[in-house]
Amino acid sequence: MERYRLNDQSCEPLIEQSVHPVSLLSCPDQMRYLVTYEGKTLNVQDWESGKRTIWHLYQRSDQLKLEWGNTESEQPKVTELMAAVEAAFVYYPNQAKLYFSAPVRQFGELFDSGVMVKTEDGRDVVYVELFWQQARVWLSSSRTQPYPIYPVFTHGRRHPLRPPKPVGTVYRRYIAWLGRTLSFRTVDLTTDLARFNRWMNDPAVAEFWQETGDLAKHRAYLEGIQNDPHVISLIACFDDEPFGYFEIYWAKEDRIAPYYDVDDFDRGWHVLIGEPHLRGKPFVTAWLPSISHYLFLDDDRTQRIVIEPRADNHKMIRNLARCGYALLKEFDFPHKRAMLGMLLRERFFAEQLWVPRSTPPLHSVSLS
Repeated sequence: MERYRLNDQSCEPLIEQSVHPVSLLSCPDQMRYLVTYEGKTLNVQDWESGKRTIWHLYQRSDQLKLEWGNTESEQPKVTELMAAVEAAFVYYPNQAKLYFSAPVRQFGELFDSGVMVKTEDGRDVVYVELFWQQARVWLSSSRTQPYPIYPVFTHGRRHPLRPPKPVGTVYRRYIAWLGRTLSFRTVDLTTDLARFNRWMNDPAVAEFWQETGDLAKHRAYLEGIQNDPHVISLIACFDDEPFGYFEIYWAKEDRIAPYYDVDDFDRGWHVLIGEPHLRGKPFVTAWLPSISHYLFLDDDRTQRIVIEPRADNHKMIRNLARCGYALLKEFDFPHKRAMLGMLLRERFFAEQLWVPRSTPPLHSVSLS
């Protein structure tokens, strides 16, 4: 059994037991791959067909290198390459770049999208800060271009017209230190209402949300969110087991806008963790960076994420600070005293805040 402890200087668990061989799941362009790393060999296996490709991953002179190993077979797919690159950065989380060698015809696409960069000496390199901004690896569907800007007014506030709300799963990421897949999906009233009602009536949730009530009240609450174009309600799952509820919003037309110098594409979020057995430090290290990652991937123009927990929610405030959010000020909403937290896009990607600073050993995943 794994045991968890928390590094006091950062928002991550340190798992005290390793499992070998270690495997992870990668889902670029909605293709699922199981990636196993043994010795200096990466095996990338298609989840559906079982087809394998081989890559060599190793460090030399403090440089991380990835080489195509199937020299006698057909060239790899772009999705296989993306899965291998994600795995490389997961296994070597302190590396800022990856030198790459493979005979891939699709290099043009990779250079155009920023997956790869050509160095001055002609080498192909993948920068971790650029790679983790590739929405196609983690988002269920990514637009080929940003939603166009068209100014509109809502309640007297000028802001860009927002894109249609998504339906279904919007983000999926394999959490190596938990051995589970974290996903966010939109709320389905048919299947989620009773669960949402139970969560809202949990005393630990009600202490901060103060939204206890019956099914009718909570149906009206969720329908109100569905009819509000600036807010999206999400259910968070570990391996498809629902454990929490998120509301993500565009800050420009939200109640927080008057309290700071808001930009057109700032995003914000609220959260409740409804399942007691999935609360706690090891799980916070998965969902808190992941909701930030999702919001930055959803629109490249989003440069800041804001959050305004109650000022006396000390546990949440500590977690935010440990995971990159600057705590700017306390201020008074009509209904609560709040703390304004803010995360910069540049900091999130430059400091690789999607993974623990001291990466724990990985868990294995079975195809069965």
